[in-house]
Amino acid sequence: MDKKISNSTGELRVSNDVIVRIAELAATEISGVAVEDGKLLIPASKKGIASMFSSPVQVSLSKEAAAITISIITEQGSKAVNVASAVQESVKSAVQNMTGIPVSKVNVNIVGIQLNK
Repeated sequence: MDKKISNSTGELRVSNDVIVRIAELAATEISGVAVEDGKLLIPASKKGIASMFSSPVQVSLSKEAAAITISIITEQGSKAVNVASAVQESVKSAVQNMTGIPVSKVNVNIVGIQLNK
């Protein structure tokens, strides 16, 4: 579902995919979030064909706001709670600033830890 914003000059539609990508980019900027090639890491159990069709970010749009759930892997040695809190703030700010869509909540699921090599 897309989010439609109307104003005096017309309508603006923001695709769910755009919100997902903004959230992903915002999360990758946070120190302690495991990233590979500029993208969020996906747990090994979710890699393969299925991961091509799924995203670590889910967006639920209502008439009032967006609710976002994001799954991350943290880096070994990082404080997971601090990383998750920073992801929440970064994602909410980025989505609101770039789209004008209010974000009611950002849920963060920590689904793994990337071990040092």
